[in-house]
Amino acid sequence: MIDLLILLLLVAGIVLVTARWKISPFLALMGAAIIGAFAFRLPADEIVTTVTTSFGNTLGNIGLVILFGTMIGVILERSGAAIAMAEALIKVLGTRFPNLTMSIIGYIVSIPVFCDSGYVILNSLRKAITVRTGVSALATSVALMTGLYATHTMVPPTPGPLAAAENLGITDNLGLIIAVGLPVSAVAAVAGLVYATFLSKKEFTPLPAESEQDITTQSYEELRESYGKLPNAFLAFFPILLPLALICAGSIAKLPSHPMGEGTVFDVVAFLGTPVIALIIGLFSAILLLRGNGKMARFNEQIHESIRVSAPILLITGAGAAFGAVLAASSITGFLSDHLTGLGLGLAVPFLIAAALKSAQGSSTVAIVSTSAMLSPLLGSLGLDSPEGMVLSVLAIGAGAMVVSHANDSYFWVVSQLSRIPVATAYRTLTVATAIEGLAGFGAIMVASVFLL
Repeated sequence: MIDLLILLLLVAGIVLVTARWKISPFLALMGAAIIGAFAFRLPADEIVTTVTTSFGNTLGNIGLVILFGTMIGVILERSGAAIAMAEALIKVLGTRFPNLTMSIIGYIVSIPVFCDSGYVILNSLRKAITVRTGVSALATSVALMTGLYATHTMVPPTPGPLAAAENLGITDNLGLIIAVGLPVSAVAAVAGLVYATFLSKKEFTPLPAESEQDITTQSYEELRESYGKLPNAFLAFFPILLPLALICAGSIAKLPSHPMGEGTVFDVVAFLGTPVIALIIGLFSAILLLRGNGKMARFNEQIHESIRVSAPILLITGAGAAFGAVLAASSITGFLSDHLTGLGLGLAVPFLIAAALKSAQGSSTVAIVSTSAMLSPLLGSLGLDSPEGMVLSVLAIGAGAMVVSHANDSYFWVVSQLSRIPVATAYRTLTVATAIEGLAGFGAIMVASVFLL
């Protein structure tokens, strides 16, 4: 019982120092790992080894995948490929159903691009469609926000799901996470779309355009022109679809039935489907998006930016793994195993823990990393230690990490301020939308579990 109290105090400490005092999540998780090691009475000569080994192993296994995935996302963002993808989808979908169009655009763009960046990039397009169709800006904002959020928390190569896959030991089966995550996240996005449609006629008094809080007043035409000539639509989609297809093909090749045999074809597909190799190939295909004079200089600049963006995520992922390793080495694992086995909570545990951490401290990525680190030693007692159980656990954590976005979440402010939505209105709409989306995603996961577990 004392060990459970220690665990609760450690989690509360992580939330307190990150949410109230704005301490780096990396330092909070690393501090919790070291303090927890002493509190759980681990042998002093094993503490440093436990922390550093788990930190190093995790970055060795998943670090390059996160880094290359981030590189692809930054190039797509800076080259205008995200705008090119959006325009290609509009040509197919039209603007007759603006909420649906924005939701689908967000759903696809956020697979490689962070949801915050995706909203900044696509906001001018959203405003243009809103004016053209006469639908409420509140509706298109919610549709774009929830579309971006769905894949951001559930579909690799977004860093959060990648880190969770590593912490739970399922990185060799990313293809299954993608294959299940795409339809599950689609259900979550549809739930957000339905709520957005409910808001289609809802009026609100926007923040004044001259407000300092209104981050940008750039029109869509000005944004589009700032990128110069946009990339070809096929080339824009290719760096996303190619690595996803390779990873899925690699997972299929490794199925116990060996559908591709065990010879040269298997070796080639399995190698190309390795996440690091697939993303390296995707990165090289993204280079085709760079045109004109000085493209190598721009490429180098974007690579440096990718390293800057991914560094905090890598550190948080490693620190989360260290915290999880301390928990795994402590007696708390046996205590929780004995008491959780008979409760039948299953996938509700990762969902609820992630939702609590997300709501308390704001960052979806921190919630995903922290929850997966804590959950790893408990998979067996929850009946989730099969490959399918671990995949569903990753998705349940992602669904929980949507619930709920409010004032302590940077994404809440990006959406509300770019869309000029007053804070009170944002609480009643944006926050509610993320709660609906997360719960719908978890419902889809529970349905999937009937067939997979």
